[in-house]
Amino acid sequence: MKFPLAYDATTTREDFVRVLPQATGEAEVREIDGGFCGRGWSIRLTPISPLTIGLVRLERHRVEIAFDGLDPAAQDAFMRRFALYYQRGGG
Repeated sequence: MKFPLAYDATTTREDFVRVLPQATGEAEVREIDGGFCGRGWSIRLTPISPLTIGLVRLERHRVEIAFDGLDPAAQDAFMRRFALYYQRGGG
């Protein structure tokens, strides 16, 4: 299965960071220069314009994932787990 390595997420930074250790399977996630990294992966979280629906404004971020040293099978396993933790209802 092919997963996007960059996408827009309707989430707060705090919620994203709270879920990140479970989503990556790593107890400790390092934050460096506004990005997050672990064993063989890095994620950049960039604020983008909020989603506005009537009077409701929802925080959004651009999520960019990069891999370094992980083979395709390990990348796929990482993305499957990651997607399960950040997947929201809808379709």
